[in-house]
Amino acid sequence: MAYNLKEWVKRPERFTGGHRLCAGCGATPVVRTLLRALKPEDHAVVSAATSCIEVSSFLYPYTAWEDSFIHSAFENVAATISGAQAAYEAKKRKGEKVPETKFIAVAGDGGTYDIGLQALSGAMERGHDMVYVCYDNGAYMNTGIQRSSSTPSYAETSTTPVGSVKPGKTQPKKDLTLIIMGHNIPYVAQTLPLKNFKDMSEKCEKALYTKGAAFLNILAPCPRGWRYETHRLMEMCELAVETCIWPLFEIVDGNLSLSYVPKEKKPVEVYLKEQGRFRHMFEKGNEHLITEYQEQVDKQWTLLQNLNEMK
Repeated sequence: MAYNLKEWVKRPERFTGGHRLCAGCGATPVVRTLLRALKPEDHAVVSAATSCIEVSSFLYPYTAWEDSFIHSAFENVAATISGAQAAYEAKKRKGEKVPETKFIAVAGDGGTYDIGLQALSGAMERGHDMVYVCYDNGAYMNTGIQRSSSTPSYAETSTTPVGSVKPGKTQPKKDLTLIIMGHNIPYVAQTLPLKNFKDMSEKCEKALYTKGAAFLNILAPCPRGWRYETHRLMEMCELAVETCIWPLFEIVDGNLSLSYVPKEKKPVEVYLKEQGRFRHMFEKGNEHLITEYQEQVDKQWTLLQNLNEMK
């Protein structure tokens, strides 16, 4: 797939300014890039679960969405958009003239990894021609920064406080991307906003124009929950990739391919120390937490390398 940044930015803006998302929020470039991947002549129906993106972009009678938009409940965005897609197919079968339309579900990790997992799994198993996009910021940020199953080990949240009893969240992050891989759908990918947006742009376009169900898991740093300065968004993304904490890969018809392999994999400390939620891991006596986190990352990276070699 040819990618030309100069041509890409000329495409119409389908997620407009004036929304209320925070400065430095990773969800904003995720959604803007996703919608820019649409061909200008194509229509989209977007459904967003209750989340940061929904409450900040759709406050009746105002909306930042140029395409058709449906606000879903927290747990059922996959069911909502799969129902809309099924209705569209029914119209086509009846011979009704309908425009070329793409169906997109958007939700955070709370509404995807946790309370929306059942609806997501059902939609993927049924094989609806749709794209599900999870913007993963690692907690229920919209409702007060509570832990989710996407929250990484030892991160401090409002429901996993750091103290003398526990060092933040003690469970490892759920690997949702590989869970979705197990649904045997045509396209699955993991990406994030990075440098010239080439990786994310290409994967968004592939997902939108692959026939059948597609899933994108996109890291979306959150300055409030992660506790970094807003202008450092892209730095957070780059460190996540270079440490292999957030590897870039795609799964096409069940075959996994790594999209990027760092020339020199950086230690997890360079990522962790830049975020206030991990500050306690660098206190005296907590050195083992960093070691354990590194072991988790190394284990997952080895698994992906092995799957990459099997293709």
